[in-house]
Amino acid sequence: MMILGLVRWMQPVHGYDVRRELLSWGADKWANVQPGSIYHALRKLTEEGLLRAVATEQVGARPARTTYEVTTKGDDEFETLLRNLWWGLSEPLDPFSAAFSFLPAMPRSEAAAALRNRVNLLRANVASMRASIESDWIRNAKPVHVSWMFELWAARAEAELSWCERIAERVESGVSYLPAELESAEGWPGWRDGEERPDPNAH
Repeated sequence: MMILGLVRWMQPVHGYDVRRELLSWGADKWANVQPGSIYHALRKLTEEGLLRAVATEQVGARPARTTYEVTTKGDDEFETLLRNLWWGLSEPLDPFSAAFSFLPAMPRSEAAAALRNRVNLLRANVASMRASIESDWIRNAKPVHVSWMFELWAARAEAELSWCERIAERVESGVSYLPAELESAEGWPGWRDGEERPDPNAH
């Protein structure tokens, strides 16, 4: 969607300019658009009939540059993808969620320290984003809605920051969550020793 949308917006446009624009947005960090994959994506979208190559030119010893436009099929695909993302809800994948699911595998003191460290990292990120929102770079070089995206990211980070602080306080205060502290809790014995729990319905 990002590449289709940019070609649609900037067309006719070279792949180099699409790549430069995406990097200026920092899309490699928040939209999973890697710089090395952009040219491949442009070629693939062209093969699928979503883009068309309208010209290829070479200046001196520089690599040849292909100019792209969006086809009618590409327009329809962009509109579909755009509205699916606007009207749907997709939870972002967060590796920390996988790690947190194994909280009992961490010593209590280390878990609390890691959460406190995450608070510090998030606080630094929020400060950086707030500074970007106030910077001339955002105000003068980008559409106003880009600064609104920074506000969203900062708000999410602040919410997670507060959550980390609350959980760290619970861990430090001795709230029971470790298998040894919850012997009778459903699922803990098998989790602790790796053995399958007997099926109570087995005969």
